[in-house]
Amino acid sequence: MNPLIVLLIILGIAAIVSIVAFSIYRFMHPKLNSTESAEEKEKKYVQEELDRILQPIEDEEMAQRVSEYKDKEDE
Repeated sequence: MNPLIVLLIILGIAAIVSIVAFSIYRFMHPKLNSTESAEEKEKKYVQEELDRILQPIEDEEMAQRVSEYKDKEDE
């Protein structure tokens, strides 16, 4: 038998095994199919918690002063 044919058969079998193994892994771990990354989920969770805890400023003048405030450490 030609060594090239044997090599191609071995590579083909390895490819089939790897495709099956990857398919089984994806089937057993469906959370990997999520389009939202963990970082995005964490940001969303933090924003929800901040919205729940912090109260909006009702006074327009005070809201303007807070938005323009710069701390010495920010500079």
